[in-house]
Amino acid sequence: MAEDKQGARPSRKQAISRQTQRRHPRFYELFAHWSFPRTDHMQPLQWYRERWVLATTALLIATLAGFIMPTWASAMRPAPTAQIRTTLPLTLPALPATARQPQPAAEHWRKVRVKAGQTLSDIFQAQGLGFSDLNRVLQASSNSEVLHQIHPGDEFSFLIAPDGGLLGMRFDRDAMHRVQLNFDGTKVSKQVVARTMQRRERIGHGIIHGSLFGAAERAGMSDAMVMKLADVFKYDIDLAREVHAGDSFTVIYDGVWRDGVYLHSGNILAAEFYNRGRRLTAFRFQKPDGSFGYYSEDGRPLQKALLRTPLKFSRISSRFGMRMDPVLHSRHLHAGVDLAAPTGTPIHAAGNGVISIRGWVRGYGRYIRIRDTPAYSTGYGHMSRFAPGLHVGSHVRQGQIIGYVGQTGWATGPHLHYEVRIHGKPVNPLTVTMPKPRPLAPKLLAQFHSETAPLLARLKIVNTNIKLAQAAAVRTDTNG
Repeated sequence: MAEDKQGARPSRKQAISRQTQRRHPRFYELFAHWSFPRTDHMQPLQWYRERWVLATTALLIATLAGFIMPTWASAMRPAPTAQIRTTLPLTLPALPATARQPQPAAEHWRKVRVKAGQTLSDIFQAQGLGFSDLNRVLQASSNSEVLHQIHPGDEFSFLIAPDGGLLGMRFDRDAMHRVQLNFDGTKVSKQVVARTMQRRERIGHGIIHGSLFGAAERAGMSDAMVMKLADVFKYDIDLAREVHAGDSFTVIYDGVWRDGVYLHSGNILAAEFYNRGRRLTAFRFQKPDGSFGYYSEDGRPLQKALLRTPLKFSRISSRFGMRMDPVLHSRHLHAGVDLAAPTGTPIHAAGNGVISIRGWVRGYGRYIRIRDTPAYSTGYGHMSRFAPGLHVGSHVRQGQIIGYVGQTGWATGPHLHYEVRIHGKPVNPLTVTMPKPRPLAPKLLAQFHSETAPLLARLKIVNTNIKLAQAAAVRTDTNG
């Protein structure tokens, strides 16, 4: 029975389909080819004319709906309501007087650095300024040596008007003061502004392998600082001739900075020098009169009664003692040392004293003798000329220039013959024992130790670190 019902269902459907075809024959004639028979061998879909018509119609309806719907939605929106705003008066604080005043336009200063060979007139001409402007500047700063003796590297700033006239000029009077000149017609105003300087401590250490200058350069020190180091120890050692490979030094000094720019090296604050195992120390300390001097670790001034040599960085051409005279060709005592140096090299007084001889002396040429103490006297021979203003009886101070190296008298080349006599008897200037200066008074000595203790501690720390580094290097070489 069930099978009969299942078989009857398809027959009924077929009957309904035939009945519908008989009732609507025209429709089936037009769209009979649209049927999709469910067969296993279905043909690919074919686009006939009717199908293109239906697809075009659907696309047109979708396009119209895209335009119509937004317009309809906008039309359905309610009308916007006007926003109501309220303005309230507020009381503001009054501006300060400086803010109400019109601010001056920014000034544009032209900065010029002096080049080698330039004169102040050249600089003014390069800025389009004439001789009248230069004359006004010189008159406004008549006491300033900076404008009369300019040097390469000096800086000048100019404020030039749009029409080319000079409105202002700036220059450094010294490291700590700047001068500004303002010109307003025939009126000139001058202003001196103090500049803030900073000093920063630096430490340099070196071991001499070739020259002192080479070791200092490797330690980051300038040649000027080497000259200062030589000047500090000049009473005990001649750093131009008496240094040897293996000697070492440690220097604590300050650098001078201005406006964040490094200017130059300053003063040596403390120094330690090892010369063939001999330890020399120097500490800068202010004296009761306000001046500064250098003292050893035990508080004794480094300044001695006499300088070891009166020339800076010269060469010994002949030592003290018996020798064959190169001019007389006879053997006799050479009563001093000969220091070879170029003609014109300044000669400094070895100590404080009074000139007892000044003039031409046979064999010595132009010669000066100074009585430094009742027991000591010094002599200087073969000078090319004397320093002006000196005569017999003139008082000279240690380090003062008294003459210049030459070749007068019996000399085979330009050099200084320098001699030291004790009670009239010649002694070797390079080895004579100078009287030991007295240490500071007890009260000043306590102040000296208090001020120099931090510097001494830093020197010891540097030496300790260097010894540790050297020991580590030795272990590395041994293990390697």
